[in-house]
Amino acid sequence: MLTHWAVMPTRLPLVLRRCHACASGSFRPYGKFRVNANHKLLDAWLLALCTGCGDTTKLTVLERAHVRSVPPELLERMHDNDPALAAGLLQDGVVLRRNHVALDWTGAWRLDTGGDTHPDREAVDVSVRFGARIPVRPLRLIADGFGLSRAGTERLLAEGNLVSATRLTGRVTGDFGFLLKR
Repeated sequence: MLTHWAVMPTRLPLVLRRCHACASGSFRPYGKFRVNANHKLLDAWLLALCTGCGDTTKLTVLERAHVRSVPPELLERMHDNDPALAAGLLQDGVVLRRNHVALDWTGAWRLDTGGDTHPDREAVDVSVRFGARIPVRPLRLIADGFGLSRAGTERLLAEGNLVSATRLTGRVTGDFGFLLKR
């Protein structure tokens, strides 16, 4: 029987960037945008607050873009401060590279196992789905989902009782599945 787990974001991740005012290393995006027009050119930023001093930083989304090249729906969503748009832009590698930032997902996600954490079956087939591109260690997910220690999960992997087509050591950001034999 196939069991479905879901890794879901609970809030926006922290943006790792050095604050110029207090030397803090992280900012909390809160889903607000600033859009500026200069004749027919648009600039748009996603705003984030320093976790140390509360100072604001701007993450560039659009830079000197011609008004006609920006889809009206995107502009409307920025004016409405759409939180889903903010979450999507934080997942965009182009935006992250342009602003020279990284994301910290610590404490910003949860694992939904559907309540069946201690099955009594001989083998458990689990499909893990991600609600966002959250980098997590599969062995940590498996340990948390079944209430095992990480050392116990590593032992199951070494003994061949934990099988997956995806490499279970390291980090993953996409859907995967595994089979746990008891």
